[in-house]
Amino acid sequence: MTIHHDWDNTDLHPLEGFQRIPTGWLGAGPARAAEFVAMPWSKRIFDIVAALILLVPLSVVMVAVAVILKISEGGPILYRAERVSAPGKLFIQLKFRTMARDEQDRGATGAHKHWRITRLGHILRRSRLDELPQLFNILKGDMSFVGPRPPLPEYVERFPMVYAQVLKSRPGATGLATLIYHRHEDRIMAGCRSAEATEDAYYRRCLPAKLRIDQIYQQHRTMGMDLWIIWHTIKIVASRRDERVRRRGR
Repeated sequence: MTIHHDWDNTDLHPLEGFQRIPTGWLGAGPARAAEFVAMPWSKRIFDIVAALILLVPLSVVMVAVAVILKISEGGPILYRAERVSAPGKLFIQLKFRTMARDEQDRGATGAHKHWRITRLGHILRRSRLDELPQLFNILKGDMSFVGPRPPLPEYVERFPMVYAQVLKSRPGATGLATLIYHRHEDRIMAGCRSAEATEDAYYRRCLPAKLRIDQIYQQHRTMGMDLWIIWHTIKIVASRRDERVRRRGR
């Protein structure tokens, strides 16, 4: 699968009024008939089996990370975030804590929050080890390995019609939008020096792009596509470099 787009020269419009975006928007080829259907049992079975297999070796890693976090930074070890798994259904997403606590924390993470990321937190984020506790979310059924990133309730409340389509796919630990847009989003957020700038950039630039890609995934999702996304996510994490598909003509 090949997706081409010049993110740096994209002028994204607000989400109000946004419905379905054809796959041609990203050069993904002609769309097949897109019916938004529930998560197939084959994908759920894959999630359960894969999560159980991974928990055997990774449980040792998680215990080690938890011990190091407790010794070096104290508690809490886990960051518990309220997210939406389906319209009207909330769950608690689990991650290892990577930031100093702030009871007033909300919204996307821009440069104005970077001072709160701990030294160990930087390591956990770069290696994606902070996301390992999500294996328990996957086992419980709140998440899948592949799907749209779990949204904040405020995003779903603000754009209910869009998320009614996007969340027909269970939220994932990785996904098509994560794979091809994550690094670009990081660059945008790195330039936001205040909470207001972060919120404006996320709502105006990042969220519309990610939801368009999530809808493309929803229209084309197959087990083969999920495996493709998982494989390329592993390659990016292992190499610690951006492997977004090169743009045409470059």
